[in-house]
Amino acid sequence: MLNKVADFIGKHRLLSHDGLHLVALSGGADSVALLLILQRLGYRIEAAHCNFHLRGEESDRDEDFVKSLCKRYGVPLHVIHFDTKEYASIHQVSIEMAARDLRYGYFRQLCQDLGAASVCVAHHRDDAVETLLMNLLRGSGIHGLTGIRPKNGQIVRPLLCVCREEIEEYLHSIGQDYVTDSTNLVDDVVRNKIRLRILPLLKEINPKVSENISKTAQYLCEAERVFDESIAKQKAELIQTDPNGFPQSVSIPHLLEQPSPEYFLHEWLLPYGFNAQQTEQIFSQLTGESGREFLTSTHTLVIDRETLILVPLQPPMKTIKIPEEGRYRYNEEICFDVSLTNEISISKSDDCVTLDAATVRFPLTVRPVQTGDRFCPFGMEGHRLVSDFLTDCKRSLIDKRRQLVVTDRDGQIIWVVGLRSDNRFRVTEKTLEIMRLTISKGVNS
Repeated sequence: MLNKVADFIGKHRLLSHDGLHLVALSGGADSVALLLILQRLGYRIEAAHCNFHLRGEESDRDEDFVKSLCKRYGVPLHVIHFDTKEYASIHQVSIEMAARDLRYGYFRQLCQDLGAASVCVAHHRDDAVETLLMNLLRGSGIHGLTGIRPKNGQIVRPLLCVCREEIEEYLHSIGQDYVTDSTNLVDDVVRNKIRLRILPLLKEINPKVSENISKTAQYLCEAERVFDESIAKQKAELIQTDPNGFPQSVSIPHLLEQPSPEYFLHEWLLPYGFNAQQTEQIFSQLTGESGREFLTSTHTLVIDRETLILVPLQPPMKTIKIPEEGRYRYNEEICFDVSLTNEISISKSDDCVTLDAATVRFPLTVRPVQTGDRFCPFGMEGHRLVSDFLTDCKRSLIDKRRQLVVTDRDGQIIWVVGLRSDNRFRVTEKTLEIMRLTISKGVNS
């Protein structure tokens, strides 16, 4: 047993003999075996125990047991108490998630305080198999079928090379007892049902089922590395972004040339909250009608002709009034400057327009474009729908929704902001005074 664990630690470079390592010690067979094995392998260890106060006297029994165990073997012990139910209520999470958040938060802080190199947790091979089967039942992709990793940041799992039966046999061989969490014996949650019902049935079919599934997970880990590298290359080639990272856009024709476009969508969109069902819907609509939109709590994806456009959800567009000359803040990033001058000059910048002041009447209004808006584009005669003008300018559907216009007192559009002024308000040889409208962007505006 010691040799098997030592080889696994060395293969995956989990621990070092010159560093301090914390052992998450619950008092159960797995964590007790982990503590004693690491001590006998010569690692410098300290133990950490969390009392979640979820099982009454049994929780206190576990704490007393680990205190006695650590005293017996001379292992420094750190104990913390949590009001897990209160935490779950305040943060609106399940008891299981609350315990996980509290446990790992404590481990991170303790590592920092003690200068520990890692936290050793006692997940074993059967735990990894259970996790794989749980993810399989949920419809996981390849990442969920690799089980539990030997190392994840500061969290290391030296016992993934052995099964529960081997752990119990080891403890029996050295005459070491342990405590049992009674909740693990009740098949009231998915993991317990897999542990108590499914795996015993599978072992009747093949006694080596856990070992074989674990090997398959290892093969998938290797395949995952190749897969991740391929996806990373595809993302670099397909995803176009602005300097700030958004919007992100993907050409649909180029996407469909990929070996597995639907899975690329899954990998691209998953970090932004899009679930598998949404990804399937998006894929089915790629060659359909333009304008379809898909939302998560943080982002929106729009099919805009032959392009997929992903942007963070934006706060609602608003309307502001400009009663006179001055600087006016539209939002945290945009300001409008309005000035009147007798110096006749015509702006050639997209961020500034110069108008005949005599033709424009205050108050001005800055607002998002609306359905049916019309104006006379500079240099042209006759009215055009702003929506048609934006289409000619190759503006995306999302850009169209975010487009601002400035109107005068009579509601006439004098400027499609950043694109074109209205020809009716242009500067002519008869102009005596000009109005200069400037938009400035940036948090320091």
